[in-house]
Amino acid sequence: LGILIFIRWEMKVKSPVLNIELFKNNPVFTFSNLAALISYSATFAVAFLLSLYLQYTKGLNPQNAGLILLSMPAMQAIFSPLAGRLSDRIEPRIIASVGMGLTTIGLVLLIFLDQNTAIEFILVSLIILGFGFALFSSPNTNAVMSSVDKRFYGVASATLATMRQIGMMLSMGIAMLLFALFIGRVEITPEYYPAFVSSLKIAFVIFAILCFGGIFASLARGKIR
Repeated sequence: LGILIFIRWEMKVKSPVLNIELFKNNPVFTFSNLAALISYSATFAVAFLLSLYLQYTKGLNPQNAGLILLSMPAMQAIFSPLAGRLSDRIEPRIIASVGMGLTTIGLVLLIFLDQNTAIEFILVSLIILGFGFALFSSPNTNAVMSSVDKRFYGVASATLATMRQIGMMLSMGIAMLLFALFIGRVEITPEYYPAFVSSLKIAFVIFAILCFGGIFASLARGKIR
């Protein structure tokens, strides 16, 4: 109800906080923001969950766990500029959708995580995730900014940032909810490792389903050029 009231108010005022008009009759803007929301909802908590897994289940210290997790942002840093340049030549929705598909594959691989999973398997999954997110992020931002007039660039950028923050919040919310359901308020000790790993697997199932749906949201935006 509060959201509906907010939307009606924003449609009436002269200087709205969220310009609803940008979403009307602009499927590129609408579905690009939806795809961003889904992407961050499906990926943000991955590093948090795996950091706990590596430290508790695998017995790694925080430094070594961090080095392994660094593989995902490293792939993003390497390939994001390339993806951005490609999206200037190729329809962004195609590149972004391929990226979302790769991210889904990475999340599906993590569903098979157990107490005996090899570190190399986790590294491969993280590399695929990082590469997929790199292919998605820059072209998706390109699509959002290209879908509005220059006078709306600030609002478009802020809207995309809002989707990102909401997605991050939802991702961590899912993770915390599963921890509460599977483990409760107890310390993660060896006797709770099976329940802990089960909560991770369910989280990755949810994230993979979200990301798979995000592929269709990414494709549904239509052509920019």
